[in-house]
Amino acid sequence: MAAAFIDYRTISWILGAFMAALAAVMLTPLLFAGGQDAAVIGAFLKGAGITFAAAVLLLITGLRRPERELRPREAMLLVVVVWVMTCLFGALPLWFTPEYAGFTNALFESTSGFTTTGATVIGDVEALSRPVHLWRSLSHWLGGMGIVLLGLAILPLLGHGGNALYRAEFSGSSSERLRPRILETARSLWRIYLFLTALQFLLLVFAGMGAFDALCHAFSTLGTGGFSTRNASIAGFENETVEYIVILFMLLGGISFAQHFRLLVERQPRPVTKDYEVRSYLAITIVATLVITASLLASTNLDLESVFRAALFQTVSILTTTGFSTVDYSLWQPFAQLLLLILMFAGGCTGSTAGGLKIARIVILLKLVWREFRRFTEPLGVFRIRVEGSVIPDQAIHGLLTLVLLSLLLMLSASLMLTATGMDLLTAISSVIASQFNVGPGLGDVGPASNYGELPMTAKWVLMFCMIAGRLEFYSLLVVLTPFFWRK
Repeated sequence: MAAAFIDYRTISWILGAFMAALAAVMLTPLLFAGGQDAAVIGAFLKGAGITFAAAVLLLITGLRRPERELRPREAMLLVVVVWVMTCLFGALPLWFTPEYAGFTNALFESTSGFTTTGATVIGDVEALSRPVHLWRSLSHWLGGMGIVLLGLAILPLLGHGGNALYRAEFSGSSSERLRPRILETARSLWRIYLFLTALQFLLLVFAGMGAFDALCHAFSTLGTGGFSTRNASIAGFENETVEYIVILFMLLGGISFAQHFRLLVERQPRPVTKDYEVRSYLAITIVATLVITASLLASTNLDLESVFRAALFQTVSILTTTGFSTVDYSLWQPFAQLLLLILMFAGGCTGSTAGGLKIARIVILLKLVWREFRRFTEPLGVFRIRVEGSVIPDQAIHGLLTLVLLSLLLMLSASLMLTATGMDLLTAISSVIASQFNVGPGLGDVGPASNYGELPMTAKWVLMFCMIAGRLEFYSLLVVLTPFFWRK
C-alpha cells in the first residue's frame, strides 16, 4: 500500500505546524491597520481563522511528530504541498478584502508573492490598504529565503526530517551548507537575512522614504520579489538615492547567502571576491549595463548619468529577478529589450533569493559546450569540466541538462496554452518566462507599465503553475506529478 512508502500522518502533522505558523504571521499586517480598515481587518481575521482551523485538523490527523528521517519521496511531497498550501491559504485575506475581484486574482497575487515573482493583477496598487500592502511584501520576504527553510529555522518540531526537507527545497541547487547541522544553517541564514533587511530599511528611511514604504520595499527587495506600494514602482518616489540603495540590495539579494555568511560572520572577504559565480554575476551585470547604456545613449537625448542609472537599475532588477522598474523598458530599442529577456533566463547566484537558471549553471553549461568543441578537434582526448579546481561529476552535468530541458519544455508548453487563449506571441512567451523564472514584469501586454489583471483566467492558472514550478526549480513539482512517483 502507499502508506508503506509515504507516511501521510507524519506529513499531515508537519504541514499542520506550518499552517499554524502561517496563521500567526497572517495577523502581522493588522498592526498597520487604521480605523477605516474594518473590512480589511475582518478579512485578515477570517483568513487567519480558517488557516488555523485547517492547521488544527491536520495536526489532529497526524497525531505525532516525525520519529525518523523523512524519505526523499516524503520530503519532496511535503515541500510541494507546503508551497501549494501556503499560496492557497495566503490568498484568503486578499480574497476576503473588497480590493480583489475573485478567488483566481487573489490566488494569483498570493502565488506571485510567495514565489517572489512580483506579477500583479492590480492596476492601481496605491489604492490598496496598508495591511494588504504589507501582506504582499511580507509574502515576498517569507518566500525569498524559502518557506521550508523558515520552518526549519523557527519550528523545532521537524525532528530528523530536516535534512531531507532541505534537499527537497533546493532540489536543483548546488547550495552548500554553512554548518554541519541543518537547523543551525537555517538560523544563520535567517539572521543574515534579517540584518540586511533592517539595514536597507534604515537606509531607505534616511534617504527620504516613509517608514511604511521603506519596510515594504525592504521586504520586497531582499526577497527579490518586486511588489511596490507605488503604481510607477521605484520611479514613483523620484529619488535617485533610493534607486541606488535598491540597486545595491537587489545585488546583495542575488548573491548566495553562503557568501554573505563568509563575509559578515566569518569575516573572510577573500573567498567571496575569488568565487567564480560571484565574479561571473558581477561581470554580467557590468557588461549588460554598459551595453544597454550605449544602446540608450544612441536612441535618447538624456544625460549620461540618467541613462546609466536606468540601465543599471533595470539590468540588476531583471538579472536578480526582482522586477522593480524606474522606466518603461518596453519602450526601449528591441536590442535592449531582448538583452533583458536573456537576463531573465540567467538569474542570480545559487543559494540566493533570486530565480532564473542561476549563474553557476550558466557557467557550467558554457564549459560543457567548450568541452564538446574540444572533443571534435581532439577525439582521443579526455576532458573534464572543472570549477575552481574541482571536477564536476557526469551525474551533476546530466542533472543540469535535465533541468534545462524541463525548463524549456515547460516554457514551450505553457506558451502554447497561453496563445490558445488568444494572447499575442510576445505577451505569451514573455509572461511565461517572467513567471517560471520568477521575474514578474515581461514584455507586450505584461510590461512594467502594465499588469496581469486583464489576462484570461486560464492563462492565470497556467502562469501560477509556472511560478511554483520555477520556485521549486522544476524537479520537485514535476516529479510529484509523474505516475512512477506514486508507485511503490
